Amino acid sequence: MAEIIPLREYLKQRLLNGEFNCEKELTLSIVSGKWKIVILWHLGHEGPHRFGELFRLFKNISNRILTKQLRELEQDNIITRIDYDENPPRVEYLMSERGMTLLPIVDAMFDWGRENMGYYAKLAREDSKKNGGNRMS
Repeated sequence: MAEIIPLREYLKQRLLNGEFNCEKELTLSIVSGKWKIVILWHLGHEGPHRFGELFRLFKNISNRILTKQLRELEQDNIITRIDYDENPPRVEYLMSERGMTLLPIVDAMFDWGRENMGYYAKLAREDSKKNGGNRMS
């Protein structure tokens, strides 16, 4: 049985202080993070993953960042961490019931990205040609 994890302190304080101007801010604060949407997509569509499996899915992510993103999603009750009492230790991450309610949003973001990737790639190539390929802004 998964233990109850206290709500992430940052989120708790913003909620208690009435710092969210609207519900969209709450949603964004929960899913913001470079890897969270992709983590949620894999857990939501492929089922439970072990840490190492998630780590291998992403290029250029450190153990520390993946651990931080997973911990925040767990503290926000979006994913569940199952710690099996085995030797060697085995831990799996899976979507919580509440996390599954975010899956349509994650899917919509994926669809939008797929539909618009070519458009933005074309803009990037055109901009790179105009500016000699070294523009960083």
